[in-house]
Amino acid sequence: MEDGMMKTSLTVELTLKEVCEISDVPTEVMITIIEEGIIEPKGASPDEWSFDTYMLSIAKRAFRVHRDFEIEWTGIPLYLDMIGQLEKLRTENKSLKQRLNRFLLE
Repeated sequence: MEDGMMKTSLTVELTLKEVCEISDVPTEVMITIIEEGIIEPKGASPDEWSFDTYMLSIAKRAFRVHRDFEIEWTGIPLYLDMIGQLEKLRTENKSLKQRLNRFLLE
């Protein structure tokens, strides 16, 4: 990066209505996702709630898991955590395999 240039990041905040429209998740379902603690929007009430893009992604995933696998809402956080750990382990395994291959080729 050149001297004097600042790195900036863009944060997108969405309303409940926008999140529901973008994710194709019905409002009632989104409220259930929030009540179950799967995501925690900023704000005290539905009219004040704001969501970032990460929460949008989690809500979409939670809705698909509930719909496709018929997992109860109370089990969704555990499922998402386990999938996250699995993805992390796969990434770590891939990295370790690459390091091992480099070591063996030396």
